[in-house]
Amino acid sequence: MTSISHSAAAEVRTVPKAKARNAALDRARTFITMLVLIHHSVIAYTYYGHTDRQSFLGFDGVVLFNDSFFMSAMFFLSGLFVWPSLQRKGTDWFLRDRCWRLGLPFVVCALILMPIAYYAVELRLHPEVSFLAFWWKMVTVGPWMIGPAWFVWVLLALDVIAALVYRAAPGLVEAIGQLSLKSYQRPGLFFWALLIASVIVYVPAVLYFGASRWFAVGPVAVQASRVLLYLVYFFAGVGIGAVPFDKGLLASDGGLARRWPVWLAATVVTYSCIIALIYIKHGVLPDVNHQPLWWQVAYALAFVSYSAAQTFNILALFLRFDNDGSSIFDPLRDSAYGIYLIHYIPVLWLQYFLYDYSFSPVMQLTAIIKAIIVFVLTLAISWAATAALRKIPGATHVL
Repeated sequence: MTSISHSAAAEVRTVPKAKARNAALDRARTFITMLVLIHHSVIAYTYYGHTDRQSFLGFDGVVLFNDSFFMSAMFFLSGLFVWPSLQRKGTDWFLRDRCWRLGLPFVVCALILMPIAYYAVELRLHPEVSFLAFWWKMVTVGPWMIGPAWFVWVLLALDVIAALVYRAAPGLVEAIGQLSLKSYQRPGLFFWALLIASVIVYVPAVLYFGASRWFAVGPVAVQASRVLLYLVYFFAGVGIGAVPFDKGLLASDGGLARRWPVWLAATVVTYSCIIALIYIKHGVLPDVNHQPLWWQVAYALAFVSYSAAQTFNILALFLRFDNDGSSIFDPLRDSAYGIYLIHYIPVLWLQYFLYDYSFSPVMQLTAIIKAIIVFVLTLAISWAATAALRKIPGATHVL
């Protein structure tokens, strides 16, 4: 069993009352949810891979900026409150709660929300197909497209693993908590541990599976190369949440928040490495579809380095600058989860309705206008729908 000091063990094993809401972490989570909406709003208008006739190369940078870190960061943030919840509720009640809050929405997404969303894509390709025919083919023949709801089932699976660890090997999480305590003034300790673990689980996986392969059984799908990376980030969050925030890595007066320029600079440098490697891929290598091994390894290392740096950067900025008072993200806080679950319907249908429109003789300007319309209306519709659903008795236990 992992050795742990008496004082650190006391910090980890103290059974807490429900942890008070942390404004900085709430706002960081809401901010990343908004990045998800932006990501899906612009992806149809990217230069490489656009599904609309208008495109804008700048959106490729936005998609790359998001996709290289934000889901890992979401799993990290989702893990922060798992350990206190297990300590308060025990594993049985914790898992019942997780099944209610994650399992039920996933089933609703798989059977109702995602078929409604993807029917917009089907109509563009086969306008004669009815919704019922499309739905039946999706759930019986496939592919059963799940969209962003894949995050929900993966999070539920990770919660189940966390409950098993809580019962069988709590020392594993306690060791991560101890590292968080040691990182109060020296956040680099946790950063390098996270980065090394990420390299170990991600680089071999992406070299073997490739970046685009997904494991899928019905609606249960996850990107093959990233599944272990998500596990690492989730348990990094679980370990940090096992100790008081104000005594560990996420202390508002700790080294992470105080030295925020370091993490901002690290993010810029690592993202620049990704951009440089993409330039080499498209402008230097003889075959854009077949990269040499050195390039694949370099890109994988740049990917995990940027992911870790950007996650720390987001946390540092919110801890330093948005940890008290009011924030533009506060009104969205309680609706963020519902917005995430619902948003793909307005995204795909708005992109469908805007497909034949051109708002400017300049293709790039039309793409920008369309993306702005999609994002603003998606946020408004998803937010309003979530607010309405939360008025249903008992709905706030799920949304």
